[in-house]
Amino acid sequence: MKAPLLQRCWVTFSVYVVGFYASCLNRFVIKGSENIPHCGPVLIASNHISGYDTILLPWAVIRHNPLQMLWAPAKEELFENALMRLIYTSWGAFPVRRKRDVRAGRFLNDLLLDQKVMLFPEGTRHKDGKLGPGNRGVGKMIYDTRPAVIPTALIGLNCWKFPGLRQDAAVVFGAAVDFSDLFQREDCKETHLLIVDRVMQAIAALLAGEGVDSVRT
Repeated sequence: MKAPLLQRCWVTFSVYVVGFYASCLNRFVIKGSENIPHCGPVLIASNHISGYDTILLPWAVIRHNPLQMLWAPAKEELFENALMRLIYTSWGAFPVRRKRDVRAGRFLNDLLLDQKVMLFPEGTRHKDGKLGPGNRGVGKMIYDTRPAVIPTALIGLNCWKFPGLRQDAAVVFGAAVDFSDLFQREDCKETHLLIVDRVMQAIAALLAGEGVDSVRT
């Protein structure tokens, strides 16, 4: 699946506008971009701490992969307004129902044949910066599609205010997670949980490497 060139140009232009605000007017630092494959199916699996996450992650990814898309599932309530639906859709977002959404799941699996997808395995936002558990459905999706899974740590965005200047934050992209041993296991709930737990452990390790305590007590 490939988006039209006009849409990809629009997305690249949009993220550079966002990037000017994030990295020029503020101090949004991007680390580990070299870990993101330029081609092939890629899942950017990140912690979720702020509404800024969905806006700044595309900047961090596409600045080194211009004219590509970073697709992302989003709650269906965001698409109720016709204008906002047009804007979100043009950026590569697509609606997902809160409960199990078979149609959206199939679309995600199709995207992960050859596209880059952004996902928050926790399934919800944690403004305190602490990691929650990963959703088993993410483990199932990884088992079925076998993309390069890039663990991603967002830091400091939960403290940002808009408009704001000279605010500090960072995103860190880790090396792709190795699931070769888990892919040899049976396709079952236990395997899916082990897969998503490994993703969350990789994100936690990135946060710890930046001096962030993400352990929920």
